[in-house]
Amino acid sequence: MKTRLIALLATVLLLCIAAPSDAADAAKPNILFLLSDDHSYPYLGCYGCPDVQTPTLDRLAAEGLRCDRMFVSCPQCVPSRAALMTGRSPVAVRMVRFTSPLPEDVVALPDLLRDQGGYFTGVGGRSYHLDGPATAGKRAAAVLGSVMDEHGLRTFTKRVDYVEAKAGGADKPAKVPGPPGKKLEAFLDAAQAAAPAGKPWFFWLGFNDPHHAWDTVGPRGKLDPAKLTLPPHLPDLPGVREDLARYLAEVEHLDGEIAQVLDVLKARGLAENTLVVFMGDNGMAMPHGKGALTDPGIHVPLLVRWPGVVKSGRTSQALISGEDFAPTMLAAAGLTPPKSMSGVSFLPFLRGDKSYEPRKYVFAERGPHGGDGGMKPDILAATFDLARCVRSDHFKLIYNCTPHQAVAPVDSQQDPGWQAMKAAAAEGKLSEAFMKSYFTTPRATFELYDLKADPGEMNNLSGRPEVREVEQELKRALTEKMVLDWDFLPTPLR
Repeated sequence: MKTRLIALLATVLLLCIAAPSDAADAAKPNILFLLSDDHSYPYLGCYGCPDVQTPTLDRLAAEGLRCDRMFVSCPQCVPSRAALMTGRSPVAVRMVRFTSPLPEDVVALPDLLRDQGGYFTGVGGRSYHLDGPATAGKRAAAVLGSVMDEHGLRTFTKRVDYVEAKAGGADKPAKVPGPPGKKLEAFLDAAQAAAPAGKPWFFWLGFNDPHHAWDTVGPRGKLDPAKLTLPPHLPDLPGVREDLARYLAEVEHLDGEIAQVLDVLKARGLAENTLVVFMGDNGMAMPHGKGALTDPGIHVPLLVRWPGVVKSGRTSQALISGEDFAPTMLAAAGLTPPKSMSGVSFLPFLRGDKSYEPRKYVFAERGPHGGDGGMKPDILAATFDLARCVRSDHFKLIYNCTPHQAVAPVDSQQDPGWQAMKAAAAEGKLSEAFMKSYFTTPRATFELYDLKADPGEMNNLSGRPEVREVEQELKRALTEKMVLDWDFLPTPLR
């Protein structure tokens, strides 16, 4: 009897020792990160945009949290994604140049989830852009890619368990043709084969839409340009309307691809234990958008669904930075974000903690865009620009360090919209506000906008006596950020 009692107590003790690990894994959510490409706020139905129909993403918002003030750290793909991965600014992690690989000594979200959280991790879909250029293709990119291969600068096959898209010299990545739903299925199959049952997973899934060129359409097909509502920063010209119609058709196509992915999650019985985050990596490739520090370049959608944790139907006006994504996901996985991360976890807010204090400011930077390969005498700001910005609830300060480059949109310079704007400017048919915003060179070194009175960011208040204190406050905040990030540009206060 005594022997049986001792054996029973020993068994109970062993179960108690083992239980915390199993319970901890069971409590950790799977994390599915869905990243659209070049997607500006407010272009989803759930944000009240009347011109676009996105039933899947609207439903995702209704089942969780809709964030109305998410700002990425750069209006360009590569640096913005670097901030999302690392919880730090692109400047701080040396990812300002478009063709840089993420430095090996910089820890990233998937590294930490795998090595400290026990997650099976992966990236797939559209290139995550953080392993440098491929060795094939354009001459300059091929040379850069060869240098990175020679010196072992590509790191992603070391950072994650599963790499779908081949990025430069990555070794033996998985190749998954077909729609995004198939890509998630392939990742889940790999996770199941490689990891024990119940092991949590993290998957970063990138989408092509609504990236330029705008050549896909949703269920409604082509949209009628005449019926669209133009934002205040775009002139009402037929070419501008045509571009916006093609852009919104791509957003509707994206919604259908998101539906495929969420259907796979549900069919596999994973929806209830998966934290789903949807957002854009930067803004739309139109004037004032991609490549620009005005809101259409850095203000993106953010939706979060986490059954049992995030209350359905919530909305938020809190300022959130792209730097905040990684520390928030780490905290959701039960990990403490490293001190090197300047981002701030908004997990308390997701959980409904009323003591959560939102950010006072968000910051963003702008550097070179696209591939390297030399500078032309007439280089445009679309290709090379050095600028920084700080945004509060009410105001934004943009600091232009290379104001002599003429303004032009990234990717869409040959499209009808910009061509129509150039023609109207040449003919003297654009209003003074549009001429100042797009066709005045040099630009002002400092731009200050009252975002409540002037949401289109068309009326520069910098230097006016009535906003002197606000301008100084923002310059101090930006100076502090630049110092802490070891920024190479001169600070706005010097």
